[in-house]
Amino acid sequence: MDRSTLSPVVALLLAVCCLSPASCAETAHCDLQPVDLEVTYSINQVSKGCVAQVSNATVEVHILFMEFSREMSELKLAVQMSKQNGTWPRKVLLVLSVDKTVFLQLRAPGIPILLAYNPKHVFQDSQGLDITPLQDLTKSELLSWADTKGAIASVAELSDPQNILLRLDQAPKSPSSCSPEPHMNMGHRLEWQPRVSVRGCRLEGVAGHKVAHILRVLPGPEPRPQTVNVKVELSCTSGDPDAVLILQGPPYVSWLIDANHNMQIWATGKYSFKIFPKENISGLVLPDTAQGLLGEARKLNASVVASFVEFPLTRVISLQANSCGGGLQTSPTPVQTTPAKEACSEVLLMSLLQPNCSEDTMTLELKKNLILPLKCTITSLTFLDPSCQAEDRGDQLVLHSTYSNCGMKLMDSVVHNEVVVSFLSSSSPQRKHVQCVNMKSVSLKLGLYLTPQFLQLSNVIELGQQGFVQVSMSPWIPELTLELDSCQLDLRPEADTVELIQSSAAKGSCVSLLSPGVHGDMRFSFLLRGYMVPTPKAGTLSCTVAMRLGTSSLDDRRTVSMRLNIVSPDMPGKTLVLPAVLGITFGAFLIGALLTAALWYIYSHTRPPSKRDPVVAVAAPASSESSSTNHSIGSTQSTPCSTSSMA
Repeated sequence: MDRSTLSPVVALLLAVCCLSPASCAETAHCDLQPVDLEVTYSINQVSKGCVAQVSNATVEVHILFMEFSREMSELKLAVQMSKQNGTWPRKVLLVLSVDKTVFLQLRAPGIPILLAYNPKHVFQDSQGLDITPLQDLTKSELLSWADTKGAIASVAELSDPQNILLRLDQAPKSPSSCSPEPHMNMGHRLEWQPRVSVRGCRLEGVAGHKVAHILRVLPGPEPRPQTVNVKVELSCTSGDPDAVLILQGPPYVSWLIDANHNMQIWATGKYSFKIFPKENISGLVLPDTAQGLLGEARKLNASVVASFVEFPLTRVISLQANSCGGGLQTSPTPVQTTPAKEACSEVLLMSLLQPNCSEDTMTLELKKNLILPLKCTITSLTFLDPSCQAEDRGDQLVLHSTYSNCGMKLMDSVVHNEVVVSFLSSSSPQRKHVQCVNMKSVSLKLGLYLTPQFLQLSNVIELGQQGFVQVSMSPWIPELTLELDSCQLDLRPEADTVELIQSSAAKGSCVSLLSPGVHGDMRFSFLLRGYMVPTPKAGTLSCTVAMRLGTSSLDDRRTVSMRLNIVSPDMPGKTLVLPAVLGITFGAFLIGALLTAALWYIYSHTRPPSKRDPVVAVAAPASSESSSTNHSIGSTQSTPCSTSSMA
């Protein structure tokens, strides 16, 4: 075969290869890399969750378990109710569990919201919120703790959320209890936007200037028709871009496109535009692989794939690009960076400054791996006294001082100061008030009472009796919050130790957490078992208390205890407790009063009249007179002994 014959054969073979599934376009080299482009989508499905109807609850609880890929993330959380201008009829406890540092932006207008989270990981700048600090708990421990605080209305596990919308409307078709299930569709209750991994690349060997945006929707669990709203906003300075939008999804997915510029559209299924929503256009058959879709972009003469994103089945997709040219906005370290910002996020950084308090020292630590994503350059970090500057310890900045230096002010056992931070991007420094409690001056007292009024202390309790316990702080410091971590009654050696409170929750049905006292005194009641063999004669009541200043991540834990004497109802010579003494006294008084009234009644009806009838002049025998007199006297006595002698 000569060379003239060989050339057409080779050309024919190349043409056949390009028509095959693994075509020439598909095999074009395009190395997808992360890019800084804002793409969002909204979904209702979570990896695990549940929804319950709790219409009769006084406190409804919503729990969010969240995992983040970045060391520092921003989370926007909105809580809404159906009546936007009304007030929600009950309190809402929102429990947040996160694994990384999160800056929370919360909006809950008209809703009595209660927050519970670990202040080591969650920071927020909203003032006046009722916050319960939590320790690191497992999922099962957190669910058990939340169940003691109210009725659980929803539970959701989310991965890398950046926007969450929680609706409080009742779910009439939902069960009365919440049992998390995998791949749960939360329906109207929860809508959220995950963080999206956006990639892009240059298609080698293409001389054109087109830019391609490829959005691929993956199949859902159920093949039912669904419309995906696609909004595309490109910032183009001159006219419409030379761009193409490729939309690929399952055959039952249709598209409603809202774009601010004219673009070439390649889509599967059917699609329409927002300005003409009823005019459906039949789409094309496109490959369902990443390499196949890159090959389609090459066929359209696109030299740059500005964005390539894969989504789960969703209803809304939004794509925003700062330009519409052919340049890639690459991100060399996508996992550790945040979306591009114009300036340092000073407010977010100031929220990271939380004091750690010891017996005589205040310390603030600022990790550098959290500063870098915020694009902040700190030139100075000091206390109110500018001579007290932070130390650079490699991976963090540390500012510390004793309570007697650096401008510290002591007022009512609380130490106050200010942290002053100067930024390269700002001419004026930022200031934040910080405080600690001088724990050396704080003492705790544990007391047992036998009435719910908490009036008189006692160190004696009877088997089968209810005891009321109070833990108080002296002096009372409003900035310091107390929390009962655990309590127990040690009855050894006669009986086992009785757990009363564990992880700030009542242990068993015989223990009840009560409302705090006037000065925040912690209170609870317990019912001591009435029958034990052998019978304990004494016990030790002890409680571990966590004391926190505001929403500080650290707490001071102390254990207080007291000795109790235990008496049995059938114990001979036992000391009577106050209720028994009061009962006997009142009973004796009542019996005496009734007996006096009875004697007075008998006397008033049997006494001789003041004016007697004329006496008949007949002499009676002496014996008869004596007998009559004895009978009259005997009739006024009521003792059993006197009655038996008359017989």
